[in-house]
Order: sequence, then structure tokens, then C-alpha cells
Amino acid sequence: MMKPAAGLFIAALLWLVLGALGYFFDGAVLLWLAAGVFLFPLVIADALFLLLLTCRLAVSRQVAPSQALGEPGGVVLKISRGEPLRARQGFLPAALQLFDIYPDSMNCRAFPAVLDRKTLARGETLVFEYSVLPVQRGPWTFTAVHLLAGSPLRFWRRRTVHGCVSRGRTYPDFKKLGAGVDLRGITEGAGLKNIRRRGQGLEFESLREYMSGDSIRAIDWRATSRRQKLIVREYREQQDQQVLFLLDSGYRLHRREGEYTQFDSALNAVLLLSWVALKHGDSVAVGAFGAEERWFPMRKGMSSLTGLLNGLYDLHSSAAASSPFSALQNALGRLHRRTFIILISNFREEDGESLSWILPRLSRRHLLLLVSFREQEALRLAAREPSTADETLESAAAFSYLASRRRLYAGWEHSGLLTLETSASNITGSLINRYLSVKRSGRL
Repeated sequence: MMKPAAGLFIAALLWLVLGALGYFFDGAVLLWLAAGVFLFPLVIADALFLLLLTCRLAVSRQVAPSQALGEPGGVVLKISRGEPLRARQGFLPAALQLFDIYPDSMNCRAFPAVLDRKTLARGETLVFEYSVLPVQRGPWTFTAVHLLAGSPLRFWRRRTVHGCVSRGRTYPDFKKLGAGVDLRGITEGAGLKNIRRRGQGLEFESLREYMSGDSIRAIDWRATSRRQKLIVREYREQQDQQVLFLLDSGYRLHRREGEYTQFDSALNAVLLLSWVALKHGDSVAVGAFGAEERWFPMRKGMSSLTGLLNGLYDLHSSAAASSPFSALQNALGRLHRRTFIILISNFREEDGESLSWILPRLSRRHLLLLVSFREQEALRLAAREPSTADETLESAAAFSYLASRRRLYAGWEHSGLLTLETSASNITGSLINRYLSVKRSGRL
């Protein structure tokens, strides 16, 4: 597509100014006519040169199909001479500008980019590299590359669209979930508690010599009599258990805290804890309810982590309604073994009555952990010192709201359920610590 360039507008403006001078000076009229006769063929010739005599260019793009949220990714564009028009080599444009149509889910400040023609003039491939920053999970598409070629006299510009489509996905930042990362490194890096346990557990692992602090009940008297020294049994957490995550994608976790929503923080925590659970030999399943219903079936083994990422990478929250009661009811029909159910939502006083119908039946067969986010705004209002009547009412309402939540959680704990209230920044460490403590306690 041809379009006028800045040079044509400047030339037209000067020609009009010269015509205006002809109103006052007779000699300027002839100069104006001569300029028009000279300028018009130049403009036409400049357009024909750009349209007919410039060579075609070929463009290709290289970009990794998998990107990590918040991590810069590299894109490489290669521009070279294509097939010449009319079987002729053709000339290079006088100037080249590049525009790559990157996805809306990425940020980029590289365009418009002015290309150096010297590489193309030598017959080599011009390589242009730039970076993008993924800011949203989900699929993405690079649609086309636009090249803006300039004419020799800068009167015209020609835009060509090169349809080199590239598709891929943006995943959560799962570098910490790599198979080569040690669990100890993860727990220490996330600020988790490293609890050392001796003595009796759930599954026998090995025999070792008695150490100071070991429980007398852990002594294996038969092995002790054979070796003539104190021998104790070493136990480990039981493996091959089931962990089910129920993640609320509705309005309850749609609030933004910092750069991401509460749902994004919860999803990252679910992925990291899934890695830890799979590393411990457990099976993992994930169910989403609220904005979108999804179900990732129970699977075991580190190879299932890839399927889990592909099943959840494009899941987002919205302002849709959600029901923890319905999510638990649907999940019970899918479970045939005792399961550690981790339900992540934002519970309120009205949830106590709805969940009370299903909790007794659930607690007999499964172990349930109810995870909720702290209401930062309510905490702020309750902690401030009010100076006006309106602020006093707001603080009183915040106190009442927080007190009702505490009573709700205390009632659940009294009935044998597990509860966890945490912030978006600490949910990953808190969840993993609670999972490890449950494994050590033998409650599963």
C-alpha cells in the first residue's frame, strides 16, 4: 500500500507558499508554474520507482513457543532479498522501517525500528533481535510483520505485510518446578520450615544405630540382640496418597494484590505444591470452579506435571459467582480413596451454613484443608485510629467482619477440619509447610 511521506507534504507546502506569493508578486507566478511542472514528474517517477523497481523482501520470525510469565523472551526477525519482480534483481528501498505485530498479552518497546540497509546491500540476511515481556498467561499469536519502504526522494512510503504467523503459550513461571531442582533448595528459597523428624512414621525405610534423642519405642529389639548394640527403625512419610486441589476461579479470588490477582498467586502455589507432592510419590488432581469448570484427573509421576501445566496455563478468574459447596459435592463423586482435599477460596460467614451439610460426610472419608486469603483492606481499617464518625463506623464494621471470620474458622477447626488463612505473598510457603506437616502427622 502506497502512502505519502513527509517529503511530499513539505514539497506541497512549499509549492503552495510559492503560489501564495504569486498573489503579491507577478514574477512569482511563473516560478510557481515552473516549480509545479518540475515537481509533478518527480513525484510520479519517485512513486513508480518504489512501486516497480524496488526488490521484494522476505521476512521470517523465530520465537520460542513456550514463554514464562514475567520473564523476557527473545524474538528474532530475519529479512532478506526475496524473488525479484519481473525477473530482475531490483533496487533496495531508500529507507526501511519495521513493525512486528506482537500479541496484546506482551509488552514491547522496540518499534518502530529503523533497519540498516548495508547488510541487505551486501546480499546478506539482516537479523533484527528484540525482546518481549509476557504479562498474561494463555495462548498468543504473532500475526504479521509490516515493512515500510521509503522512496529515493522521500516522497512516498510503501507498506508490505508479511504474514509469518507464530503461535505459542505463556505459562506461569515454572522454573522452580524443574525436575533437576532439589526439594531442599526449593524449601529454603521459599522461606519454608525445614523440620527434622526422627523415630516412628508411617512407612518403614531402614535400620540405623541409636542416636541421642531417639524414641525408645523406635528401638528394634530383635535387630539389637543380633548386633549387640541399640538399633532403631527409620520411618518416612507414607507415599502413594492422593491430593486434590479445588481452586476458585470466581469473584472471591478476583481481587488484585500488587502485580497479580489472588487467583494468580493461588495458581502458582498449586503448581509448586503439585511438584512437591509428585516428588513425594503422591497422586495429584486439580479441579477449578467458578468462572470456568475444569478437571485435571488424578495422576502420579513427575511426567504428569507437563499435562498439569498445559491444562491450567490459560485459566483465569473473573467476577462470576462460585460455590465451594457445589465444588466439594462434585468432587466427592469422583473420589474413591481417602484424599487430602485442599480447597482454595475466600470464605465468609455465609459459607458456614452451606458447607455444614457436607462437612460431616466428607470428614469421615477425606481430610479437608480450607485455604482463605486475608482481607488486607479489612485489616487496614481495623488497625487504623478513626478520627471521624464515618471512619469509626468503617473500623467497627471491619472488626465485626474479621471477628465473624475467626469464629467461622474456629468452628471448622473444632469439628476436625484444617484451616489456613494467609496472604497472597505467603500462600506458597504456607501451603507447602501445611502439606509437609500433614504428611508427617500421619493424618492421611
